[in-house]
Amino acid sequence: MPAQTETSGVDSGWIVSRLARPVPMRTSFVELRNSKLLKQPLRLSGEYQRPRADTLVRQVHAPYRETTTIVTSTGGAGQATIVRDGKSRTVSLARVPELAVLYANFSALLAGDQTVLNRYYRITTAGSRERWILTLAPKDAALAAKVRRIVLYGRGAELRCIETEQAGTGQTQRTLLASAALASDGQALEALPALCRGEV
Repeated sequence: MPAQTETSGVDSGWIVSRLARPVPMRTSFVELRNSKLLKQPLRLSGEYQRPRADTLVRQVHAPYRETTTIVTSTGGAGQATIVRDGKSRTVSLARVPELAVLYANFSALLAGDQTVLNRYYRITTAGSRERWILTLAPKDAALAAKVRRIVLYGRGAELRCIETEQAGTGQTQRTLLASAALASDGQALEALPALCRGEV
C-alpha cells in the first residue's frame, strides 16, 4: 500500500514542508477535552514550546497550571516529566503512548519530516494551499485501536487546528493553535468547532 494518497491539488509534501519551524519556537493553544464525566468539554489554554529539536514542552495555564516536558534520546527512547501543583513525576514514553503520539506528531510536523509521518500514518489531503486539510490515519493496530484519525486544518504555512477522533467512543478532541487559538478568546464553546475547521 502506498505511504500516502493525494486527493486534491494540494499535496502533503507541500503542507509538511511549509509547517517546518526552526528551534526555538512556541505557539499558543486552546484545547477542548471531552469526557463522559463532564457535562461539557473542558477548555484548556496554554502554550507549546520546542526549545530544542529533542524537546517538546506543553504548558497549561488555565484552568489549572501544568507543565509536561517530553525529551527523546539519540537511541529513540524518551521520557515525559509532568509538573503540577508543585509535584513532579517522570515516566517513560513507552508507558504513556498518548504522549509518545503527541511528541511524534508535533516533532515531525515542526521538523518538516514527512518520512516519520509516512512511517506511522496513511496520509490524505483536501482543499487548496490557501485552505487545506491533512488527515492522518494510524497504521499501527495498537494506536488505531485508540485513535481513528487525526485531522489537521491550516491556511498556507499556518497549522490552525488539530482534531483527534478517538476510536470506539467517536469523541473528538480539538486543539486550536496560533491565530485560531487567539481568535477563540471570548468565544463560546459551541463556536470553537467551526473556528477549528476554518468555517468562520
